[in-house]
Amino acid sequence: MNRVAVIGLALLAILGGLGLGMFAAAASHPAASGPADSGLVAAAGSTLPSAQPLPSTTEPSSSPSATPSASPTPKPTPALVPAPLTGRLVTPAAAARHPIAVMIDDLSPARPQSGFSSASIVWQAPAEGGIPRYMMVFQENIPTDVGPVRSSRYYYIAWAAELRALYAHAGGSPQALATLRAKGQGQLVYNADQFRWGSQFRRVTTRFAPHNLYTTGKQLLRIGELQGVKNGAIKWPWTFGPDLAPELRPTGGRIEVAYLANKIRYDYDARTNTYLRSNSSEKKQIDAATGTRVAPKNVIVMLMHFGPLGDDTHHHRLEATVVGSGPAWIATNGKTIQGTWKKTSLTSATRFFDKKGKPVVLTVGQTFVQVMPYGSSMTFKAGKAPAPFVRPAGKTAF
Repeated sequence: MNRVAVIGLALLAILGGLGLGMFAAAASHPAASGPADSGLVAAAGSTLPSAQPLPSTTEPSSSPSATPSASPTPKPTPALVPAPLTGRLVTPAAAARHPIAVMIDDLSPARPQSGFSSASIVWQAPAEGGIPRYMMVFQENIPTDVGPVRSSRYYYIAWAAELRALYAHAGGSPQALATLRAKGQGQLVYNADQFRWGSQFRRVTTRFAPHNLYTTGKQLLRIGELQGVKNGAIKWPWTFGPDLAPELRPTGGRIEVAYLANKIRYDYDARTNTYLRSNSSEKKQIDAATGTRVAPKNVIVMLMHFGPLGDDTHHHRLEATVVGSGPAWIATNGKTIQGTWKKTSLTSATRFFDKKGKPVVLTVGQTFVQVMPYGSSMTFKAGKAPAPFVRPAGKTAF
């Protein structure tokens, strides 16, 4: 055999060995067939890497996924329900909030007062010898500033007791304080007297005492927590309906009532379907907490017997026949009807009926109740009825 032949046989042996090695490596990884095998092909002149197990095609790749991650599932919005005292649509939590009633001053140094805009119901009645006070009732709304806060009277407790409200005040008549001592732990109301809960009230420096005592909704809620007040379903007999269509509302209309030293006026505004309120020298009564006009959706005027309380001769305090019935005028949607009010017990709700004895339907929103002594000056001026609707010629109703 010549030299050339020997060299050729040697080359064949070397190449054969390499082929067997590659075949053995491939056989040891049967899953790495097809396109995955291309990873074993080295470029000319490069060194082959040592054999490593290939990743299974069923294992997740370490490269970023092209599919975007799933967005978190949004929480469903709770269905709104009517607030018991106004009919407004609110969250179930707001509808179940325990009511808060606050006694409010109405002497001229106390104006403008704070809290009107947030109240669900506002009661106004004579207090000192005929000079009135307010009781603001808050339910679905939490007010900011509230005040000036003044003292309690028994008949206001009777109205607050209709809701077992947290009842905020600064002292009171002997009759009222005796009632609160006996039944102010939730039997009638929850007593929130400033003389006990002073840390939740404050004196402002912009007014002089006693017209400078204020609190806030958060502080009143805190008193409720400390008193053990619980939220829950509220049973309230008033019913509410929607606003009258704009084209059906009257134009103008006015209500005027007079206390001993205060003259209240409501001017019906058809655009907003509200009663714009004025109080004596305040031609446009404003809520000092919000800067907005006081303008309830409903105004109720009711007559009640008042007389001297007789506990002293200096303060000229009054008592009232709060349980019973009497005449009432109910104004809503720009129209005023005459009916009656009825309250069958100290804790039952004051209800209002039309001439046929049917419960009145109020408009969704805030209600002001003007409680007047018999013999009070009152004026009810009807607005101008809207023009009859005439369908344009050529229009067809569907």
